Amino acid sequence: MTGMHTLGGRSFVQAAVPEGLRFLSFGKFTVDLRREELFKDGARIKLPGKVYQTLVTLLARPGEVVSREDLRQRLWPEGTHVNYDANVNTTVNKLRLALGDSPDAPIFVETIPRQGYSFVGKVAPGVPSVASRREISGGLSESAEQVADKAAEGVAPSVSLVSKWFVAGVVALILSGMMFGAAAVMYIRR
Repeated sequence: MTGMHTLGGRSFVQAAVPEGLRFLSFGKFTVDLRREELFKDGARIKLPGKVYQTLVTLLARPGEVVSREDLRQRLWPEGTHVNYDANVNTTVNKLRLALGDSPDAPIFVETIPRQGYSFVGKVAPGVPSVASRREISGGLSESAEQVADKAAEGVAPSVSLVSKWFVAGVVALILSGMMFGAAAVMYIRR
């Protein structure tokens, strides 16, 4: 019941993750264990290696306490000389930031004082979203790609419209600032 994965040329074993399982889902997130990637609503989120390893370690033991020592051993091989406490804290904070989580009101990663961390979200075997499926496979058949595009169109127009208005607002702000600056220079020269 363990899966062997590599990260940065090193292998690590994921306890409690069934062999052959490729995707794990929690909330709006999907982890591709084979490609070692995290997706949120189908969009890839770049995670540094240690942050990804921390996520997978916590996902392998949902609801259980993963000690700081367990994380240290998984993230830094024997003989590595670093400030482990500070690095574990930084790594978990980066994971929380990527997940949009907070230590004060945890949705996914809870700090267990003087013990370690626990993944408190519901973890399930997952299926990739349409967008991540397209990115993962890279070669969907034409009809499947058309279906994926139509499914994604439900979200894309609103995001596109918001970003266009944002850009228009920034441009208007810059132009009005330039006009104000020009008017001020003309006023001063009189």
